[in-house]
Amino acid sequence: MSTALFTFCTLFCLSVAAMPANAQTSGGPLKPFKDDLFSSQTVLSTGDGGASQVIDYQELRDINGRDEIPEQRVKRQYVDLAPKRVQEMETISVGGRSIDVGRVGPANGQAFTVIFIHGRGGDRRLAMKDYTFGGNFNRLKNLAAENGGTYYAPSVKSFDQNGVADIAALIADAKVKSGGKPVILTCASMGSFICYGISRDAAAVANLKGMAILGGAVDPDFPKSAFIRAKKPVYFTHGSADKVYSADQQAATFRGLLKAGVPTRFTLFETGTHGTPVRMTDWRAVLNWILTR
Repeated sequence: MSTALFTFCTLFCLSVAAMPANAQTSGGPLKPFKDDLFSSQTVLSTGDGGASQVIDYQELRDINGRDEIPEQRVKRQYVDLAPKRVQEMETISVGGRSIDVGRVGPANGQAFTVIFIHGRGGDRRLAMKDYTFGGNFNRLKNLAAENGGTYYAPSVKSFDQNGVADIAALIADAKVKSGGKPVILTCASMGSFICYGISRDAAAVANLKGMAILGGAVDPDFPKSAFIRAKKPVYFTHGSADKVYSADQQAATFRGLLKAGVPTRFTLFETGTHGTPVRMTDWRAVLNWILTR
């Protein structure tokens, strides 16, 4: 662990004995789905009134032990293919823009909407895969389908203002078609550029319930954004050994937002690398926390 991360865990976390299974799961409107497999994560330390936590992550257990073929196919018990009955790969026209999306759940009248933004080199297919990333996208699809929600995985054509405009249009469309129900934007890796771009768009922010950023970049302007001024909830998850985007810097952003009274959470996967948050983030805990702010 780096010196900065050690300082974060000692000064800002209250070290505790390892907590039992399901320590990360929180209450909320989304009912459990395979929580025994996905939410049974050991909390090594916690602090800031529960706002920060360090999770025990072990590659041999959480990849090799979980996957039938490591990093390619998770074991069958982690997957439920029921959402395929309400799954579409389509091109939609929203706000005069054409967007390729994967969708799980209804196009109208959904109880909530979750939008996942992939990183560089990805597209909508990545976040619709059932057996990769430890089955974590399959769990997200099931959480949406089983709770009356809709999950969108759009293809982002560019991580600039054009990409931001596409996602702003999708957010606005989901807000209208759901009858004003919550819309949550989640972004992984370089996809965080889209989250940060949306955060500066006051109209898009007004349509959002909250955000989650998984292994994302650090934007020094994020604390000054319309999203933060509105004190919308943001949940960060990150691997401590991420060599692409600094966990130290993201932890510093979290601490600054928390001090400013912004509803925020930070989950650090001890020894986790850049891709760990996509595999290990407890989607039910994250979505329930955002939905109940």
